[in-house]
Amino acid sequence: MAGAISGRLGRLGPTHHKFDATGEAAWVRYTLIAVAVLFLTLFLFVPLASVFYEALRKGVQTYWEALVEPDALSAIQLTLTVAAIAVPLNLVFGVAAAWAIAKFEFPGKNLLTTLIDLPFSVSPVISGLVYVLLFGAQGWFGPWLEAHDVKIMFAVPGIVLATIFVTFPFVARELIPLMQAQGSEEEEAAIVLGASGWQTFRHITLPNIRWGLLYGVILCNARAMGEFGAVSVVSGHIRGLTNTMPLHVEILYNEYNFAAAFAVASLLTLLALVTLGIKTLVELRARKEHQAAATEHPLAALQGQAS
Repeated sequence: MAGAISGRLGRLGPTHHKFDATGEAAWVRYTLIAVAVLFLTLFLFVPLASVFYEALRKGVQTYWEALVEPDALSAIQLTLTVAAIAVPLNLVFGVAAAWAIAKFEFPGKNLLTTLIDLPFSVSPVISGLVYVLLFGAQGWFGPWLEAHDVKIMFAVPGIVLATIFVTFPFVARELIPLMQAQGSEEEEAAIVLGASGWQTFRHITLPNIRWGLLYGVILCNARAMGEFGAVSVVSGHIRGLTNTMPLHVEILYNEYNFAAAFAVASLLTLLALVTLGIKTLVELRARKEHQAAATEHPLAALQGQAS
């Protein structure tokens, strides 16, 4: 029977190839490539080039002065500080949530998965408004916070909270399918052999998820530095105190200070490009390791791809 099936497949092979996606006419492939390149040029490369052109149009001296201006330095420092706080917290939450969802069965598991996706479906402006309703002067906890001289809204804590909310799905969503695909057999074997929970995580789980974890952290950091909507609601737009880089760009642009606005925007763009470069390197490294594993253990690699 195997011979009959292979014979039929052999006879169907040439006919099937005519309908294969890679067997399209050359003009179809070139047209699709041209459309993709045109789209990227109009909506990606041209805007990027215009940002740097406008930033440097009045000279390097003007560009540098816009970046070292006190309010700009404060915005840069605040952006990096918020990212430095939000990303590690989301890292801890993402690993814990992914571990719980992928390795255990418990009541409310589907609800937790749904809540993790909540920031993807809710507007960042709405999430910022929620914090205002909770911690603002007229909010639920506002009078108590004011009585105890605790300032959350229109201050750094509110910006950190809003940033954490809009960025917490990235690490968890990157790790959950990865951990589910890997299963829990290796962890169970390690525990049976006497390893503690921390030893199992450090020696078994972490090496298996390190590239996915790093990828999620990179995406989380990029979103944290570029977040505008939620931060705009909770910051109060206080220059030199609660303005992050995106908010500072908006203020400069509204004041018709285009050179300074594009200068700060170009720095934000450079941070995004660096993040993209790191993300690409992580993907290449992970692909190389997968190819090496496929060479050494082809059956295991095929099972991993199937899962």
